[in-house]
Amino acid sequence: MDIGIGLPSTIPGAGPERILGWAVAAEERDFSTLAAIDRLVYGNTEPLVTLGAVAAVTRGIRLMTSILLVPFRVNAALVAKQAATVDHLSGGRLVLGMAVGGYEDDYAASGVPFAGRGARFDAMLDEMTRVWAGERRGTAGPIGPAPGLGRSRIVFGGGNERTFARIARWGSGWIAGSRGVGSFRRGSEGVRRAWEAAGRDGTPRLMAQPYFALGPRARQNAEAFLGDHYATEGAAGIEQVVASSLTSPAAVQDAVAAYAEAGCDELLLFPCDPDPEQVGLLAEVLRA
Repeated sequence: MDIGIGLPSTIPGAGPERILGWAVAAEERDFSTLAAIDRLVYGNTEPLVTLGAVAAVTRGIRLMTSILLVPFRVNAALVAKQAATVDHLSGGRLVLGMAVGGYEDDYAASGVPFAGRGARFDAMLDEMTRVWAGERRGTAGPIGPAPGLGRSRIVFGGGNERTFARIARWGSGWIAGSRGVGSFRRGSEGVRRAWEAAGRDGTPRLMAQPYFALGPRARQNAEAFLGDHYATEGAAGIEQVVASSLTSPAAVQDAVAAYAEAGCDELLLFPCDPDPEQVGLLAEVLRA
């Protein structure tokens, strides 16, 4: 199982030195992927812009949106070009994770209806696929840069049957959320069923993204960040995600073993503390 790491770009107040220093440290310690989470109405940085900056300070590590919330962005051709640009500037290292998103305030701030976002997403995916395939659009030809992204580097987040069908049609894998290995197992079964029903060869790539924090204030940092980030989900939602966070070396090691046993292909560990020292602490725990 590959082990990737999330960027602290989700954490409000994480400045460029911390985000870019984190990226360099993660590559030096041989993590498989650097990933960025999306929100609009929050104090995070925008994922594709962030990964463009990270591409400039790294050389080989995969870069991933985990996940990019697409439907409120509206302009599918522009999103396709932005993603292809990050992929081009990084030398083909982008894995584009996408989903519809469940926060109404993100849509309200965009002036886009929350209702119907799934159908809008499907239409945008169809358009983006044509853009990446090099379909001609005007006198200059296709929308570049080329070559575009193919479905081998497209993955999706979400936990319903419609998400699983998208994976089988447009992508190569699935990203589970941060609600524990039991949720991962249940979703994986749905992904595999949809994959087989669509007649796809091989197997889907299965990923998950639990939160972690290490050090003497690990639990407090997890509770503070996750309580803020998931405030819109209410007390029950916050309690669930905090309970699933990994705040000790033993919890990290147990989770790695459990996800591997459950068939996870890549675990993306997202931070609750933006200090780049967390990268080293995590690497030490994983080596132990």
